[in-house]
Amino acid sequence: MSRIVMKFGGTSVAGIPEIENAAKKVAAEVARGNQVAVVVSAMAGVTNQLVEYCRSINPEHDAREYDAVVSSGENVTAGLMALALQKIGIPARSWQGWQIPLVTDEVHGKARIGFIEAQELEHALMSGDVGVIAGFQGKTARNRISTLGRGGSDTSAVAVAAALKADRCDIYTDVNGVYTTDPRIVPEARKLDKISYEEMLEMASLGAKVLMSRSVEMAMKMKVPVQVLSTFEDAIGSDHPGTLVTKEDEILEQKAVNGVAFSRNEAKVTILDVPDIPGIAAKVFGPLADANINIDMIVQNIASNGKNTDMTFTVPKPELAKVLDVLGKISDLKNAGIVTDDKVSKVSVVGIGMQSHAGVAQTMFKALAEKGINIQVISTSEIKISVLIDEAYTELAIRALHTAYNLDK
Repeated sequence: MSRIVMKFGGTSVAGIPEIENAAKKVAAEVARGNQVAVVVSAMAGVTNQLVEYCRSINPEHDAREYDAVVSSGENVTAGLMALALQKIGIPARSWQGWQIPLVTDEVHGKARIGFIEAQELEHALMSGDVGVIAGFQGKTARNRISTLGRGGSDTSAVAVAAALKADRCDIYTDVNGVYTTDPRIVPEARKLDKISYEEMLEMASLGAKVLMSRSVEMAMKMKVPVQVLSTFEDAIGSDHPGTLVTKEDEILEQKAVNGVAFSRNEAKVTILDVPDIPGIAAKVFGPLADANINIDMIVQNIASNGKNTDMTFTVPKPELAKVLDVLGKISDLKNAGIVTDDKVSKVSVVGIGMQSHAGVAQTMFKALAEKGINIQVISTSEIKISVLIDEAYTELAIRALHTAYNLDK
């Protein structure tokens, strides 16, 4: 017997037929003798509608009341899923975040999980019940409803799996696993049977939308095996039809590159003639950090005259106007020029095997050069290489790199 957490996203519970289909998958796991907890998202489109209600009443709404409104979508789905399970003879009860409880910090709208007291939920599972949990939500120490932000239901599922010491957390979605790259761009992309936490975390942070990086980070920290699989195929998680996100040492063949990720949500900022003095970087990036702006790739040129230098970095495209506002208030930059470009993309190759394979960067640069693609910025880590290129060449670069690293079917 295994203990399994099954998470169903918005498209998997988009309507009553979809909820009943998901309930059949839960019943199939129960029939195999497994203890099962289910985490559900709101029905597709519901959260967006609830957010719009809040904005239409008051664009400057109270974040605590916003959480009370938007969390209701998951409550509805949890209740409907419990009813669907009861209809087919499976004992089930719905749980809202505060009932478990799942306790978070006080940052409403993007709260982080502090701890979960899962004793009652565990007792229900051991008694033969299926616990159906409203994802995306918890409660603060002050007993206010809180929500976890984007990808919150995935994070809820992994956290519940960790608290229950589950054998596996199955994330049911509208794709059947993690691919070497987006198959809509590269039809030859292959589904991976396994991928390491580190690789999945890099791919998620670099633009792959299968899993949100927060959920992968928690899975890696709590050592929870996570499987990504399709709601709309017949197999259930115990058949292992999807992609297992797991520890590096459980993957026998560590290829130099396992995937190509990309993000079009980038903007490049270059500050010209920055004074080349100690502490100038802190004076530039400190205020940006205080404004909660995430900086990614950073390049600083060597000053040719010994007095001034150029500094280039990337930010999320929607944050560009905010970045310019912050930079305009920094007195040390009053004589500097600022140039921006929001027609850029970040393309990355990721692989745990980079640590033991030489020539990975050379292969990337050569493949892009052969296609006439100019590299504007480069950044690296132990298991990834990212380049910033003209947005117009994004798909060409992805296809070229996918072939260069022998990732095609």
